[in-house]
Amino acid sequence: MKEAFRKFSRGAAVALGSPWAFALAFVFTVLWAVTGPSFHYSDAWQLIANTVTNVVTFLMVFIIQSSQNRDSTAMQLKLDELLRAIEGARTGLVNLESLSDEDLDQLQREFERLGKRNKLASRATEGDSTPSGA
Repeated sequence: MKEAFRKFSRGAAVALGSPWAFALAFVFTVLWAVTGPSFHYSDAWQLIANTVTNVVTFLMVFIIQSSQNRDSTAMQLKLDELLRAIEGARTGLVNLESLSDEDLDQLQREFERLGKRNKLASRATEGDSTPSGA
């Protein structure tokens, strides 16, 4: 079932993210608006559009989430492989997504400190590289 849903959600995400799907939704909206006067803007007329949009939106949430989860996992694996392959890289950063929020916050603060330190160091070296005679 998992594989069938993966294939379905991937195909649905591609199809529903296409210009044709947008055009179909646009045509539905225009037809709904144009038929309003014919139905005297009745509750049934409004209910049709509301029901269709709610059902489609509800189902799309799961399709979008499935696609995002898969894309996120693939991206993490690619980044993990890059970290593993680069000599001198901190391989402890592999699988960061499994760390607690507190650990991620601490790591972020560490990188911010490193960034500030590197910025100060580069400013210092830029000051030393002033051309002679200037």
